[in-house]
Amino acid sequence: MPLFDYSFLSEILPKAKIKKSFRNAKQSYLNRVRLATSLFFFGMGFCFATWASRIPDIKSTLQLSEAALGTLLFALPFGQLVAMPFSGKVVAQYGSRKIAILGSVLYAICLILPGLATTDWQLAIGLFLFGFFGNFCNIAVNTQGVYTQQLFTKPIIGSFHGSWSLAGFCGALLGLLMLAFSLSPLQHFVIACIIVSLIIAFNYKYIIESKSIQKEDKIEYSFFKKPDKILVWCGVICFCSMASEGIMFDWSGVYFKEIIKAPGALVALGYTTFMISMASGRFLSDVLVRKYGTKKVLIASGIVISSGFYTAVLFPFLIPCTAAFMLIGFGVSNVVPIIFNVAGNNENVPTSIAITIVSSISFLGFLIGPPCIGYIAELTSLKYAFAIVGVFGLLISILVSKLKIFK
Repeated sequence: MPLFDYSFLSEILPKAKIKKSFRNAKQSYLNRVRLATSLFFFGMGFCFATWASRIPDIKSTLQLSEAALGTLLFALPFGQLVAMPFSGKVVAQYGSRKIAILGSVLYAICLILPGLATTDWQLAIGLFLFGFFGNFCNIAVNTQGVYTQQLFTKPIIGSFHGSWSLAGFCGALLGLLMLAFSLSPLQHFVIACIIVSLIIAFNYKYIIESKSIQKEDKIEYSFFKKPDKILVWCGVICFCSMASEGIMFDWSGVYFKEIIKAPGALVALGYTTFMISMASGRFLSDVLVRKYGTKKVLIASGIVISSGFYTAVLFPFLIPCTAAFMLIGFGVSNVVPIIFNVAGNNENVPTSIAITIVSSISFLGFLIGPPCIGYIAELTSLKYAFAIVGVFGLLISILVSKLKIFK
């Protein structure tokens, strides 16, 4: 529930100077907190988008087949799996503020490692560490999003995920710019690391001290003992959405290059339009929920996701596929913000633990989906692999229609 007692502002806003006009100062600092949280989401998304934008180049440089690339991409979810058993407990014990800051710094640094790789095993190690610290960053930053939402009476959490998506679009644009100047993936990744480091440096002071709002430092992480069933189902729904999203990140460029045969810079067209559509949809998410309700929006989103994938499979041409990838982007845009907000306000489980459960399950889809596509594509083709993924959207609609928690 929203927090109306703002007496804790001096605690959660480090070094904040409360002016004589408390009301104006309060709103000013709250807006600054919202901006800082949005930029942390942006930085997290920018790191991953930067890596995704250069996957085709790294695939070509290391001369990897679809199956080999799929195998190496498994290093990312494996890194997350290793971190998963204790990352939630660490966030709850030390507070999401500290872990969000430290995790974001390490995540940005680890982005450079894939650019340094000259062999398969070096790329695998770099991706493992990228996934490992990405897990901490993901849980802590999403927990910050829920806490920041609690400071406002109006829905704003969709805009945080919109910032993540906007970062993907910016990452794609930077990728095009780096290609235009013939910069290597390593040079590109170093520039991105510097950008994210500056974002952290100018905003870390305004990140919420979460333990001042909810005392979670003594709560044990119980995901592997007895997870809340509602949170597990929420995680499964997000798994389907984020698997579709992850496939767009990792394989949209390859699909346009190998299936659509898009010339030159148009290889990035599908990914770019997908990111524009997803970012726009997430900024509209709060409005749609207020007007139609969570259930209708989620069911429609699942149908739109499937429609996009099957359009791309049935009409493998530049314009239809561009439109199809836009449909997928709009479809996945609403799922994660809505589900994370529902999970974060679960009355039976503290916010950071609830976010840990849902994000741990869902982010596996984001990371495991793309490697699986490589294996399926190797056995059949990339078109058939996309057709299989289209089922995820229908599964989202079915699950949402069966669960009573959505209205």
